[in-house]
Amino acid sequence: MLLAQWLLQQGVSRELQARYRRSGWLEAIGTGAFKLPGEMVSWKGGLYALQTQAQLPIHAGGITALDMQGYAHYLRMGEPTVFLFSPRGTTLAAWFKNHDWQVSIQHVRSNFLPPALGLVKHDAGAFAIDISGAERAMLECLYLAPQRFDLVECFQVMESLTNLRPGVVQELLAACTSVKVKRLFLYFAERAGHAWLRYVNVKHVDLGRGTRSITPGGAYVPKYDLVVPTELAP
Repeated sequence: MLLAQWLLQQGVSRELQARYRRSGWLEAIGTGAFKLPGEMVSWKGGLYALQTQAQLPIHAGGITALDMQGYAHYLRMGEPTVFLFSPRGTTLAAWFKNHDWQVSIQHVRSNFLPPALGLVKHDAGAFAIDISGAERAMLECLYLAPQRFDLVECFQVMESLTNLRPGVVQELLAACTSVKVKRLFLYFAERAGHAWLRYVNVKHVDLGRGTRSITPGGAYVPKYDLVVPTELAP
């Protein structure tokens, strides 16, 4: 797909864009966005245009990125949901928000991690998009928990992450500003018995002070000063 502003930057005037539309060479999918005749545009194509043409710091993350990498192998019920993450202040264009992508788009704006840290390229066929690597995606799931993502489900995902890269984990934890996320990540990794955790230097991770009660009335985890669902008790 092609964005009108990007076409302008390539020397294609608005008058010429309008002529291409009248001639059937371009089809509008919303204000400021076009596709080629017969082209099937998915949310991945829309995201690719946002990343490469609009130059927005936005990526697929959380459970979406884990699904795309084969980690979240259980069935999630209800309408398919795509989680997109970007820094606070990022605004999605109307054409993207209003288009029917056949999925529910959840746009999460947060600065709890640096924008580009821990991203990987995902092959979407004719193009590649930026998504969270498994390490960052797990942190993003925990950031959304428990309000938008179940903690027990988060732990089930963590159990499958047997091959995380310790260096990437270390860098992400050092840069993460959410104490809740860091403590949950370390506790879940420890409870899952992952071998890669022994190569992460927790002394270089700021875990803050004070109890984090994620689930009031739940089970207390003394080592990480957390209150979690009873199903996740130490």
